[in-house]
Amino acid sequence: MIEIELDGQKVAVPEGSMIMHAADKAGTYIPHFCYHKKLSIAANCRMCLVEVEKAPKPMPACATPVAKGMIVRTKSEKALKAQQSVMEFLLINHPLDCPICDQGGECQLQDLAVGYGAGASRYEEEKRVVMHKDVGPLISMEEMSRCIHCTRCVRFGQELAGVMELGMIHRGEHAEITTVLGDTVDSEVSGNMIDLCPVGALTSKPFRYQARNWELSRRKSVSPHDSTGANLIVQVKNNKVMRVLPFENEDVNECWLADRDRFSYEALNSEERLTQPMIKHGGEWKPVDWQTALEYVANGLRQIKADHGAQSIGALVSPHSTIEELYLAGALVRGLGSENIDYRLRNAQFAKAEGVRWLGTSIASLSSLQGVLVVGSNLRKDHPLFAMRIRAAARKGAAVSVINDVANDWAMPVATSVVAPAANWVQSLADVAAAVGAAKGSTAPAKGNATDAAKAIAQSLIAGERKAILLGNAAAHHGNATSLLALANWVAAQTGATVGYLTEAANTVGAQLVGALPGPNGLNAGQMLAGSLKAAILLNNEPVFDSAAGRNAAAGLAKTDMVVSLSPFKANMEIADVMLPIAPWTETPGTFVNAEGRVQSFHAVVKTAGEARPAWKVMRVIANLLGLPGFGFESAQEVLTAARGAQDAQASLVQGGKLSNATSAAVDASAAAGQPATAAIYRLDGIVRRAPSLQLTADGRLANVREETPA
Repeated sequence: MIEIELDGQKVAVPEGSMIMHAADKAGTYIPHFCYHKKLSIAANCRMCLVEVEKAPKPMPACATPVAKGMIVRTKSEKALKAQQSVMEFLLINHPLDCPICDQGGECQLQDLAVGYGAGASRYEEEKRVVMHKDVGPLISMEEMSRCIHCTRCVRFGQELAGVMELGMIHRGEHAEITTVLGDTVDSEVSGNMIDLCPVGALTSKPFRYQARNWELSRRKSVSPHDSTGANLIVQVKNNKVMRVLPFENEDVNECWLADRDRFSYEALNSEERLTQPMIKHGGEWKPVDWQTALEYVANGLRQIKADHGAQSIGALVSPHSTIEELYLAGALVRGLGSENIDYRLRNAQFAKAEGVRWLGTSIASLSSLQGVLVVGSNLRKDHPLFAMRIRAAARKGAAVSVINDVANDWAMPVATSVVAPAANWVQSLADVAAAVGAAKGSTAPAKGNATDAAKAIAQSLIAGERKAILLGNAAAHHGNATSLLALANWVAAQTGATVGYLTEAANTVGAQLVGALPGPNGLNAGQMLAGSLKAAILLNNEPVFDSAAGRNAAAGLAKTDMVVSLSPFKANMEIADVMLPIAPWTETPGTFVNAEGRVQSFHAVVKTAGEARPAWKVMRVIANLLGLPGFGFESAQEVLTAARGAQDAQASLVQGGKLSNATSAAVDASAAAGQPATAAIYRLDGIVRRAPSLQLTADGRLANVREETPA
């Protein structure tokens, strides 16, 4: 540690730290624009000039290393004059459009100009003009004349997103930030550039001119999409979600958001919202009141149970639903005497549950891995924030290896890539096991060939202390998923690595914890979708888009006597008999459990749209109408308490709710396995699919083209 004197206060910081780091530790604020704790140091705005004793001129605090005995003054006349001079230069060409700027009220330049700017400008010449640029549907670069060339956006793309989509061209007053070739900004985490911009040069295109910062209420929430469980600030005006920003949590999402989390809120205000119950009568949808709709469902379930038995009733539930909703869906089905409930809509194999499958390590630890093998995932698109963590590890020298059916661009150095059809993944992993066995002098559980690629992967997992084998969405949905897990566990045991599932959805882990899985005699999702039911309850999903059956799901569900769709949207209109409008994540309290097993509860941030109701309330009332006991819940908190207590009751399914990736399954390399069902980045769930701006991105357009093109 090196001790310096900062404004008369002794501060000790690690060797190699900058004055800015010492100021942060001492709680002293030094004005700055280009410096950001997550980005490399550029020192190009010069706003952080401070006085360093014996230095001939003011020094930038962000780029001046501390030295033993250094004396720094941040508030001296010399420092303040330097900072004021820099501010004057920054404002020389800055347009005077604060009244109409979208950044007004949350602009770093505006705030610091109050403290360090002069009352009038000495500059009388015309200000420079920079032409606007169209970089896609998410980021607005309409007012690039405001840019102060801090290069935060450039460094974010280069260092954290892994793609240098923006850069600076020319010099002096002709310098400007641009895509150079007129391309669009297509990174899946591009929205973070908006947060990083200290002025109004980069703004949110969907939010543009919608509201002023001071008009918005701020409410904390949790993302309902992938398994990161990103912490959010949802900004609301007039009971309408206007914007979503990151809530900083170093252990989960740091200070970043994926574009999927940031812009999907558009769907919540769309015309596709279902705002009142509807029943299909004579092939046409008719709006009805809640009492009529609920009695229709209860009477239908009662009649079907009487005619065909309880085992003809089942529930297909979404892992994007909350703990409370999943628990009550299971309780409702089991209360009727059925064991048919499943969240694994995209799975091809339905092995007996032996434990709650999870990440196998903490999310934060992904940033410090020294070796990682990812099997069956387009990591960058499936889990953008996990990819940022592993990208950070790769920048520190971690060896990243992948086994997948496509050589995707992960925007990071990949040491070894094995591209093989999904049917050959077990063999590819068996090859790695063979290479590990040869190096360790042990016998692999399956016959494999120690190819050069397998040896390279094996060596990357044997070397170092912090290693992980991560099974992606496609590996989880694989037709021989148990063999992949068994092999991964064996390799991990030999190399000292952890084994984990990236897990697909916001509540995949939670769905397992509350036993949203079929009982001993229950039907799995594949069997239910194939037409084994007489009554199907669809909770927050659209089987045509959200299941491995795809368009065949419609044919399977057409064999039922009644399909009940609980969704915030006008979904399943072709296959459902009754649609019940339920509240999305912003309109209901609930709980998600992310990939690392972190339990995160949240409150509703706006009132429900129209006549929509929280799904847990809807299922409670249906159960009451059916006369089922144990459904006297008055709040979501009561449901959560009951769900946690029920984990022990589900011990036969999930070992009492313990997180475990262990398996007793043997490796069977000969088992048939087709192409696993996975969702594109902006097709993951019903909310994302209905977000217009996300569908207009390059990823959104590509997914839509593929979906509309017959295989």
